Amino acid sequence: MKKALILIDIQNDYFTGGRFELNQTDAAAQNAQSALALFRKKGLPVFHVQHINQSPIAPFFVADTEGVKIHPLVSPLPGERVVIKHTPDSFFNTDLLQLLKELSIEQLVICGMMSHMCIDTTVRSAKRLGFAIELLSDACTTRDLLWENTPVPAALVHAAFMAALQNTFADVKDTHTFIKSNS
Repeated sequence: MKKALILIDIQNDYFTGGRFELNQTDAAAQNAQSALALFRKKGLPVFHVQHINQSPIAPFFVADTEGVKIHPLVSPLPGERVVIKHTPDSFFNTDLLQLLKELSIEQLVICGMMSHMCIDTTVRSAKRLGFAIELLSDACTTRDLLWENTPVPAALVHAAFMAALQNTFADVKDTHTFIKSNS
């Protein structure tokens, strides 16, 4: 089964000092970097998804800013595709599906940011489109949320979304397990 790595929104605005900091971004990005290194070593396809907000008053991921750039830990190399998106779904109004079809990709390894938004939406879309999915749980992260005046810590948000995606939508595993079984 032909496999590709999809790195979603690992962009500067999510890191310390960015406009929309997430929880433990460095750890998640380092795990994504490990998966990326494996794909590069094996010569397997890699796709970087970059979110660019189109609103002139967007709070983050504003075009032509440092924050919108892909983080240096996972910077694309020449030949690695960068797919630009404007919504949480990496497939919606992008060429990602066409690019995957051109390479006869059947299985996706997905990681990135934010677990409860872009990761969840993209994984569910990929499953609907017929892909087998491995989701690297520790190479994803999110942020604290607030629901009806109740704070929901990022770790719980992340755990709830990984649990919801497990089995029905993806094979959820940590990066070490993935690398060990694919080396």
